[in-house]
Amino acid sequence: MKLIRIVATLIVAYLAGGAFAQPLTAADTVDQHEKVSLLFSPYTHHYDYDLEHKSVLMLGVEREHLDGWVDGISVFRNSFGQPSIYVYPFGGVYQDIGGITGLSFKWSAGLIYGYVGSYQSKVPLNYKGVSPGLVPALAYEFIPGWSAQVDVLGTAGLMFQLNVALN
Repeated sequence: MKLIRIVATLIVAYLAGGAFAQPLTAADTVDQHEKVSLLFSPYTHHYDYDLEHKSVLMLGVEREHLDGWVDGISVFRNSFGQPSIYVYPFGGVYQDIGGITGLSFKWSAGLIYGYVGSYQSKVPLNYKGVSPGLVPALAYEFIPGWSAQVDVLGTAGLMFQLNVALN
């Protein structure tokens, strides 16, 4: 219950941060605003089979700033069934990769909490359940505001996710 309260507080604070952003000026067009997206992943493919692996579910919120900077937070049940959180204040997105409209490369960096107990060694540089995270990804916007994304989870696997713009 304590983790749920902490996560809920972080998500509310994250979303409230947009309320303090500078308003758009008359020179700005309708398309020039930061994009806030809901993230959902129902499936993660692991490169190596392990009897201890459980289904990984992820739900998050991400903000893409006008300058291409990305930040966000996600909660997930890790590969060993433990409640976990990934907070990433650093990230970027590069649109129309290779001249392909809708294809983008993303990256995020932050901290992961949740790999504890006998699973601490499953992520590098873990200290008392906290470890650094770096996630590169490819996304494709197939309908305006809707994109499919594949996250590379180091040497562990691939996470398949759906992103839906909230604004």
